[in-house]
Amino acid sequence: MNLEANDLAALTEAANTLERPGLLVQITNVIGAPVEFGMARLPDAVSKRVLEVTHTALQKALKVAVMTMSSESGTIRSNNMHKVFATLSGAIGGAFGLPALAVELPVSTTVMLRSIADIARSEGENIHDVQTQLACLEVFALGARSKSDDSAETGYYATRAVLAQAVSAAASFITQNGLVEEGAPAIVRLITKIATRFSIPVSEKFAAQSLPAIGAAGGAALNLVFINHFQDMARGHFTIRRLERKYGADVVEREYQTIAAGLSTGPK
Repeated sequence: MNLEANDLAALTEAANTLERPGLLVQITNVIGAPVEFGMARLPDAVSKRVLEVTHTALQKALKVAVMTMSSESGTIRSNNMHKVFATLSGAIGGAFGLPALAVELPVSTTVMLRSIADIARSEGENIHDVQTQLACLEVFALGARSKSDDSAETGYYATRAVLAQAVSAAASFITQNGLVEEGAPAIVRLITKIATRFSIPVSEKFAAQSLPAIGAAGGAALNLVFINHFQDMARGHFTIRRLERKYGADVVEREYQTIAAGLSTGPK
């Protein structure tokens, strides 16, 4: 089955976004220096703390997804409002550093999740459905790159494959039990898998915020870049899911891989 021209164009745009994430370039533009310089200065203890905070932030975001999205109406809000809230929380993080991250990241992650949910809904998703709610959470695992990553493990469909079993188990558990046991193995496994990838851009953002003279204004600007990045990831992700519902997952993945094979592996 061939994709219609407009759908092929949408898939091509999604592949460009998901396979060539531009977060590092955008952060560098904001701080005026390569973010790798700040990353190299992060002690191991700080990196471990960032992963812990990321894990907690995702747990809280999942709780919001399951407990509040299920009771919402179908009204789509402006993503500009989400950007305002994320920017304000970033100002706090930029002003107070690591101690503020434990407060700021859960707030900004939850705000971003609500924005991601609105994007999902605009692509025809039912956000009352647990599978959709977990697909929203999956977005935080997309677009992460590090020097230790094997490129075969970081592509969009590869990331989905890595998460697939954990997502299925978590969805089954939540459907049967609700989110009454946040420490349930199925929930913990999913959060851990996503947190491992989400902590990479979080560390990059924190490293940038830790550089001298960044301050509150820089933190706000970095959070705006951050939410823009994950909104882009969400648009790509839910565009593909929409096309999969229309054409079938195998057809879309095959076409996507053809497009991705022709892309440069460098940043946008």
